[in-house]
Order: sequence, then C-alpha cells, then structure tokens
Amino acid sequence: MRTLNLDPFWRTSIGFDRLFDLVDQSLRFEPEDHYPPCNIVRTGENTYRISLAVAGFKPEQIAVTLDQNTLVVTGQSDSGQDQGDYLYRGIAGRAFERRFNLADFVQVKGASLNDGLLQIELEREIPEAMKPRRIAITSGKAEPPDKVRTIEHSKVA
Repeated sequence: MRTLNLDPFWRTSIGFDRLFDLVDQSLRFEPEDHYPPCNIVRTGENTYRISLAVAGFKPEQIAVTLDQNTLVVTGQSDSGQDQGDYLYRGIAGRAFERRFNLADFVQVKGASLNDGLLQIELEREIPEAMKPRRIAITSGKAEPPDKVRTIEHSKVA
C-alpha cells in the first residue's frame, strides 16, 4: 500500500522539490533506529523543543550540527573504557545518529544537557518580507480629469 505516484505533482508544481523529496523518503521502507528516544514539543506559536534521552553521555561526546535544513545529533560512547564486569547492562550507551528535517526559517537557538536529557530549542523566524501585511486604503477622489491624457486616433488617408 506504500505505492504513491508523485509524478503528477512533479509535472505541475514548481519549487516544491524539498517537500516531494521528504514525502518520497518517508514512503521508502527503511528500518529506522529509534535510539535514543526523543520528544518533540511545541512550546509556543513559533517555538519547539526536541528532548533526547542520552543518559550516560557527556556533553563532549555529543555533537549537534545543522546542515541546510537537517538537524543531525550524533553521540560517540566510551563504553569500551568502562571499568568493571557488567552482570546486566540495561542502560544503552551505544553510538547514535538522529536526523530531524526542519522547515524553512526554523533556526536552532541552543542546546543544553541536563539530567540525562539533551534539550534542543528551535524557533521559526519568518522574515518580515514574508509576513502578511495590511495595505492602507486611502479615501478621496480619483485623479483629476486634467491629468488624464487622451490619445486620439487619426485616420491616415
């Protein structure tokens, strides 16, 4: 049931390449690794927060990068350097990479690591030129007739 034909949209739409690529990518069956678990929360009209559970990772082991409209969070663990023999290891500490596709004008405002949660703050900043604006309506008469020019047509015999 995952056979959606996007060809009609490609033929009639200009400038939506990124959107169609995202739809096409989501329709491809690829097993995803959902580690580490995360929450995505809308904290305001134009603000969001991504929370990743990264227990056992230090800030220097985590990298948050923004490449065009893709936010990439990677973690490298030092699990081979742990001391002691584990009888049971229930806290995952393996390396990971999580990718998040961001919409246009979404900016990363900051990231913090506290109590095993990596918090990434995002904000959508729409440029002033893209925001709706109200056009003032003036009242008064139309242009006076003496300023209106009439071009007369003359017949050539």
